[in-house]
Amino acid sequence: MRDEKGGANDMVNYTERNRPNFGNLLHSDPNINSSNVSNYDPDDFPMRNSSASLTSPMGFDPSRMSSEGSPMMMSPWNQVSPYSKSPWSQQFDDALPPNSLIGSLVREEGHIYSLAAAGDLLYTGSDSKNIRVWKNLKEFSGFKSNSGLVKAIVISGQKIFTGHQDGKIRVWKVSLRNPSVHKRAGTLPTLMDIFKSSVKPSNYVEVRRRRTSLWIKHSDAISCLSLSEDKTLLYSASWDRTLKVWRIENSKCLESINAHDDAVNSVVATVEGLVFTGAADGTVKVWKREQHGKVTKHALVQKLLEQESAVTAVAVNPSGSIMYCGSSDGLVNFWEREKQFSHGGVLRGHKLAILCLAAAGGLVFSGSADKTICVWRRDGVIHTCLSVLTGHTGPVKCLAVEQDRKSVCGDPRWVVYSGSLDKSVKVWSVSEFAIDYNPTAVMQQQHHVILDADSLPSDGSFSSGGRASKNRRY
Repeated sequence: MRDEKGGANDMVNYTERNRPNFGNLLHSDPNINSSNVSNYDPDDFPMRNSSASLTSPMGFDPSRMSSEGSPMMMSPWNQVSPYSKSPWSQQFDDALPPNSLIGSLVREEGHIYSLAAAGDLLYTGSDSKNIRVWKNLKEFSGFKSNSGLVKAIVISGQKIFTGHQDGKIRVWKVSLRNPSVHKRAGTLPTLMDIFKSSVKPSNYVEVRRRRTSLWIKHSDAISCLSLSEDKTLLYSASWDRTLKVWRIENSKCLESINAHDDAVNSVVATVEGLVFTGAADGTVKVWKREQHGKVTKHALVQKLLEQESAVTAVAVNPSGSIMYCGSSDGLVNFWEREKQFSHGGVLRGHKLAILCLAAAGGLVFSGSADKTICVWRRDGVIHTCLSVLTGHTGPVKCLAVEQDRKSVCGDPRWVVYSGSLDKSVKVWSVSEFAIDYNPTAVMQQQHHVILDADSLPSDGSFSSGGRASKNRRY
């Protein structure tokens, strides 16, 4: 319990809470069309432990629709937990199953839109404008912005950057004397830079019909943030269709790129100065950072995808050798890098839109509007659906992954945080080599498409008709 200053009661919830109407959850989010899921009753999706699959000997049928292999279509949702009946349950009597729910962080103040993990701290952003800090499954601290739903959070040392619905990036610093205290350190762009730029007419660009704005400012919601590999640059992408580059040292906007023809939903900076963007126009683009003396510029080097469905999320594995993108049609495409990126295949594990992706070790995690998280294990170019994590009663909007400090050599384990529009954050323990005997996972076969090399364009791009989506901003 907390006093009046602390606000609502905080709790770590290990049991299922009363669930709000699922349609109402979606209506509060402008980015997800509730009509797509209006036929789903939340009571049809009871909280269960995670499930995982063995590699199926069955081959992939290219004629099968993506939804036919999804966990939602194949799962016996109304069954009781398999751990209570499984002959394997005895080995888990004194320990958690290999892939399992550790706990839930619930604070009834808003839907969770953003997460960032650093060490033993977890930062969560919601549409309540609050940023909460959690430690060991308990609330550690919190701070509030003046306005703007918190859509993105990234951490660089003692600085925290938050991107907001109002188009602003806010900068916070952790107090050296008291780590629980976070103080506002500024806004990007700074007031001084806005003032200096505003006196030159050439610094204004047209952002909408009959409306202009300074090129250093975002004119619409900031959808995502990413840090360069060396942590010297911050990338911000927005629904205003631009990608902006900021130097962290002096808070200067170095470049504004008209990156896409529609809202940019995701940006990821990775090794060797490469930056990936995915947008509502159905494209994924690769940008390369180039240094010309003291001037930093980014050039378009490759377009990887062009389709009808909006691209909603992008992730890159730690080595930068494989790039993943999720779409509103529920598919995850991936590309492999040699000299250039070439299309490797499609992962089919969800029925509704992919809303977030995260990659760690040999795993990639996909969160969806179907309320589930698929855990994919990569072995070369083959991806196997290792687990299906269930328990959220609303769309899974964001993911963060940290290596479990209790991991032992030969058994890498990960702590996965998932934020949802059900107003909760769930914490999962996931092993790269877990074998889970849930019937749902046993039925879930390997989802992988290998395209004939002759059918691919020489530049490695991939075009798909896909399924059009009314909701293109995420």
